[in-house]
Amino acid sequence: MLFRCRNCGGNVVYSPEHNKMFCPHCDGTDSEEKAVGTAEEECINCGAPLEIGKYNSTCKCEYCGSYMILDGRVDGAYRPRLILPFKIGKGHVVERMRQEFRSRIFTPDSFLSEATLEEMKGIYVPFWLYDYEAKCDYAGKGTKIRVWVSGDTEYTETSYYHVERNMDIDFSRIPVDASIEMADDKMDLMEPFGYEQLEGFREEYLSGFYGEIYNLDAGELEKRAEGKAAEAAEVLLGRSVAGYATLTQERKNIDFRQGGACYALLPVWRYLYKYKDTVYEFYVNGQTGKIVGETPVSRKKVLAYGGTVFGLFWMALFFLLHIVELV
Repeated sequence: MLFRCRNCGGNVVYSPEHNKMFCPHCDGTDSEEKAVGTAEEECINCGAPLEIGKYNSTCKCEYCGSYMILDGRVDGAYRPRLILPFKIGKGHVVERMRQEFRSRIFTPDSFLSEATLEEMKGIYVPFWLYDYEAKCDYAGKGTKIRVWVSGDTEYTETSYYHVERNMDIDFSRIPVDASIEMADDKMDLMEPFGYEQLEGFREEYLSGFYGEIYNLDAGELEKRAEGKAAEAAEVLLGRSVAGYATLTQERKNIDFRQGGACYALLPVWRYLYKYKDTVYEFYVNGQTGKIVGETPVSRKKVLAYGGTVFGLFWMALFFLLHIVELV
């Protein structure tokens, strides 16, 4: 399917800037009409063949530029329950990245140039959102020490405590990406997302962006989700027993019960920058604007900077010696 403008016939896309469907051809808003094709491998708009990957749920026609949504991959078992629409558009992302990396004087001049920005894409990444219930049982011995001085004498008082904690913790919507192509560590760094803005899935939000179906099912990723929950539970339990000078653990049990998993799509901007035969990846949270990535270093700029500093040093030394001779 695609969304066609009823005013001009152009491809209507979802615009984060307008927070609604927008036709970039005639500037129309909310003018979309759904058009459904009979063959997924052909562009509905121009009939050209489409390049569709194994996990693509959307694709872009390389001939006419229209964004296709693959009906069979947003329905049935692959229909997401929730979606977090893009909140920031490409122009805003580029500006944020330029501000972020402006102070890095050794970044190559071609970084974020108009010629390379074609490699920046908005992608709806498939995630499983897990709910867990954790029961924490802890016992240990702690001490608190008080020191004071009276007259010429310093006193130390040590108090001994039996420490017990029984905590029930509910975890809601622990995110784990279900995309093989997206690096897990990078997707973890995209967090946190504002899950309060999640909405029921609508195909319109996909128009204008790339998307994937889940590559791995909820059961295959459950261990990663439980690991995240366990790490968070450890932190919360540790905070509850803080404040002792010493703490000796006698017993600690943390048991989990999964409360279910929900299939959702979350927004990520991805920018691939090739420099000296190396591809550098940058990711931007499509809701919050958080940036993950490191820029390459231009050897030419480093040498030029070093030569400039060296030249200024000798110039300053020359003038200093010249002034001394005059004196």
